[in-house]
Amino acid sequence: MRLSCRSMEIKDATYVISSPSVEKCPKPDKPEYAFIGRSNVGKSSLINMLCNKRELAKVSANPGKTQMINHFEIRSAKDKRWYLVDLPGYGFAIVSQKQRKGWQKMIDDYIRKRENLMNVFVLVDSRHDPQKKDIDFINKLGEWQIPFSIVFTKSDKNKPGATTRNVHDFMKALSRTWTELPVHFVSSATKGEGRKEILDHIEQLNTNL
Repeated sequence: MRLSCRSMEIKDATYVISSPSVEKCPKPDKPEYAFIGRSNVGKSSLINMLCNKRELAKVSANPGKTQMINHFEIRSAKDKRWYLVDLPGYGFAIVSQKQRKGWQKMIDDYIRKRENLMNVFVLVDSRHDPQKKDIDFINKLGEWQIPFSIVFTKSDKNKPGATTRNVHDFMKALSRTWTELPVHFVSSATKGEGRKEILDHIEQLNTNL
């Protein structure tokens, strides 16, 4: 079921800090929404599109660009303030095994310990068949009882019908372990698809505080 409310408008988005651990993150005094996915899934591009600020989050063609917990303070037209968080990607990145383990601990600690975390947006590349790494990560969020939503990215890079088919196959794969499927969105950072729906979802969650 999708939540609905009046559309949110972002008035300002500002980079705050990049933290190497959850203990170094800003004071947890605002609602917080984290974005994560496999490396190179388009997190930074999506964040920039949502905030309508092209260079807010640094975009790179190379996997592993985001290496810390990046906080951005968002101010809506109603002067509500909340944090948007860009997390390192999971999966492939050209780094050492030791560094990968360090990233994994940092991500797991943040997700499990961050008390003001309202929702994790898990980004999934809509161009591909269901990937085990994505399914495993989502199942782990379920085990930890962390609220989350799914955002299927890069829909503009698909052939006609491919996005619909891949989204359907992914949700079908999830249904093997989930009795109730999570809210999901289809997005394109290039065309702005999904922007209103994702921001409205965040607005509704903020309203329910």
